[in-house]
Amino acid sequence: MRIKICGITKPKQGKAIAEFGATALGFMCVPSSPRYISDEIIYTIIEQLPNHIDKIGVFANTNIKQISETATKSGLTGIQLHGDESIEYCQQLRQSFPQLEIIKALRIRSLKDLKLAIDYTSFVDTLLLDAYHPQQLGGTGKTLDWTMLEKFQPNCPWFLAGGLTPDNILQALSQVKPNGIDLSSGVELSPGDKDLEKVAKLFEKLGSRE
Repeated sequence: MRIKICGITKPKQGKAIAEFGATALGFMCVPSSPRYISDEIIYTIIEQLPNHIDKIGVFANTNIKQISETATKSGLTGIQLHGDESIEYCQQLRQSFPQLEIIKALRIRSLKDLKLAIDYTSFVDTLLLDAYHPQQLGGTGKTLDWTMLEKFQPNCPWFLAGGLTPDNILQALSQVKPNGIDLSSGVELSPGDKDLEKVAKLFEKLGSRE
């Protein structure tokens, strides 16, 4: 299972989280986010990571030229779209970046939102299902209604996100069978400042499932 820790802002924390066993790190490229960091800092963090770690930039309603500049400067291996990007936009992005993983995040309130998620599966590599919040794109600490997702089996891999913590991760995975999990606020002291003790606890809990 893929384990993605998102909202990394500090080089030492990024390196430590990779050493705990994360398979992907996420970097906020949305200027309005409290976890936003510049291309230069992303590059500084990525430079010290092993090649097998996925390096995902998170964007929202960003033009493709800007994404291209950030991806090139920082060394991203994947692009996560967390805004209102259309299927047509995803198709254009795929043509521009055939070598990068494209993840489409959707905020889920109802079964109607799940049906919309399915529509994207032919145009992206991976889905990410997050909790809905009217003002925030992610990192809200809110959980999804996991019962809605018990039978969710799209035609592409998917991440479960939204309010996951070391304390609820086993309950979530007992109900839902994602290909990966994505945590941000659930392993933080404050936005962008990760709590390495919580990260260690997360991997301890995940290890107990094996």
